[in-house]
Order: sequence, then structure tokens, then C-alpha cells
Amino acid sequence: MSDIGQRIAAAEKEAAELKKQIQEKKQEMGETKLSAFSKDIPSVPKPAMKIRRTLKGHIAKIYAMHWTEEKTNLVSASQDGKLLVWDAVTTNKLHAIPLRSSWVMTCAYSPSGAFVACGGLDNICSIFSLRNAENQPIRVCRELNAHTGFLSCCRFINDRHIVTSSGDQTCNLWDIEAGTRVSEFVSHSGDVMSLSLSKDKDKFVSGSCDFTSKVWDIKSAKCTHTFTGHESDLNSVAYFPDGYTFVTGSDDSSCRLFDVRSYHELNTYMHDSISNGISSVAFSSSGRFLFAGYDDYQCHIWDTLKADKPITTLTGHSNRISCLGVSSDGTALCTGSWDHFLKIWA
Repeated sequence: MSDIGQRIAAAEKEAAELKKQIQEKKQEMGETKLSAFSKDIPSVPKPAMKIRRTLKGHIAKIYAMHWTEEKTNLVSASQDGKLLVWDAVTTNKLHAIPLRSSWVMTCAYSPSGAFVACGGLDNICSIFSLRNAENQPIRVCRELNAHTGFLSCCRFINDRHIVTSSGDQTCNLWDIEAGTRVSEFVSHSGDVMSLSLSKDKDKFVSGSCDFTSKVWDIKSAKCTHTFTGHESDLNSVAYFPDGYTFVTGSDDSSCRLFDVRSYHELNTYMHDSISNGISSVAFSSSGRFLFAGYDDYQCHIWDTLKADKPITTLTGHSNRISCLGVSSDGTALCTGSWDHFLKIWA
């Protein structure tokens, strides 16, 4: 037994040394950070964003929100046991969907606007149809049940397929109509907390409590890239508009920009004055601005190229910002908070 222990210790030491060599080689091959390369590019003017709408209706902590791709509608999920569908322009509540479990952690809007989904500590992804829902109660039309841990995130590929991430360390691709799991994505060694679909929706990136982010090919259900660098749990991931890079937000108070083509970290967004964890991240439609929601009730806006310090800060919430997202046309940012409110910024 002692011989086996010595061999395991030697193997772990060798693995750590090889990992160090790989990191050093990556740094040698990576010519420079994006911030250094772009130092001569003029800084962008500070965006003059302010609160244009406040969506009031939830009576408990808001945990998730998601815009539809076609209209100005969005869906939000709260621990009050309600899934609310909003018109962000008029602030009207279009639908109020009661949930079986109030411990909801995620929600999603289908690209067509015909379906919404949610999930949480019940381990189930619940699908609701909004078709012909004007004059009758909305009830669950599918329950996707195969995860053995909480549901942390879900995103529709189309009206027929959805991807989910879970505390059971896996992600799943589902056939909604059949109610069955199509593929299982296994490689993380910690809870998977977030996922983001690529522009073409042929791959997605996941962020986990194992401090890594992974890029997955949906067709083969294989992990194609693994990125390291964070020193704590990853809470949020978001693809850059071009689909080749993505950003991660972590409890280590940093956001990191990774490039899939070069397999390299391009930028790190952190500052000595910021010591709070990051709950959510999103890009502007051009990709020049990075929005990050923090546990200190604020949303910091970073210049994606510069990364030296936030160019401005959005204040208005009185509790932790738990979720945020940019509308499909790029004209508005929505932040959701534990203060029970959603705020639309433009």
C-alpha cells in the first residue's frame, strides 16, 4: 500500500510539473494580452446609461432573466414561485406562471418566443408553452427529468431542443417534444453553474465550480477546449458576438476573456478596488462593452479592449445583482436583483 501511495504522489507531482510546463509554453506562444496590443487605440467614451424602466411585480429575490430574440419581451424567475413574462417597453406583465417549486435558479426564452423554461433545486427543467395563452392558465407542457443535481442554467437551441447545466457536474441536450435526453456532456469535476450558446448554436461554453470553463461540440457531445486561470467558482459565462471568444465571471472578483482559436486568455478584468464576486456577465451587441453584475449591488462596465479599470458603474439596486442580459437588438440592458426588481438601462 505504501508503494502505491508513493507512486500516486509521484504521478501527482509529475502531473503538476507538466501542467506548469504547459502554462509556460502557452505564455510563450501567446504574443501579448489584448490590453497591451490595443494600448494605442483610443478609449471609448463613457456610455451615458440610466434607468429607463423598472419592472415591479416579484415579491422575493430574482434569480434569473432572459430576453427573447425577436421582441422586447423578457422572462424572469423569482423565489416568490412565479415566472413572469414582461414587455420591457410598456412594463406590462404579459404572463404570470405559477411554479411547483419556488426554488428556481434559471429561466430561458425560446428564440421564437413560443416557449419559456425554468428549473432549480427540483432538478427538473420545466417547459411552458405561450401559444394561445391569453385567456387560460399556463401549465407545464414538458418536464425534463434526468439530472441528479440542481438545474443551474438552461438555454433553447430552438423550439425542439434545449441545453441544461446542473449541480450534478453535467450538461444535457434534450428533445423537448419527446421529453428525452439526447446527449450528456461529462467532463467537469464540480457543479456546472452556467452555459452560453455560440452564435451558430452548434457549440456552447460551460462554467463550473472546478474553476474551469469548457467548450463543447453539441453534435459530438465532446469537450473540445478546457480553459483555466480562475481561482474560485465560475458563476457566469457569455459568448462574444463573433462566437470565437467568450468571457467568464467568477467569485475571485475577476472576469476573463478567452479565445477558442488561439486557446489563450486574452484579457483579465479586475481592479484592486473590487473585491466582490461576479454573478453574471454579458456583452454589448458590438462586443466593445462588457457588463458584469457584482455582489456589491453594482454593475460595472468594462472596455473589452482595455481591461485596466471599469469605465463606469451602474448603481440603482439595493441588493445583489443576480442576473443581467442585453436585448437582441442591443438597445437595452436588463439587470435583475435580490431587491425584487428588474431595471432596464439604456
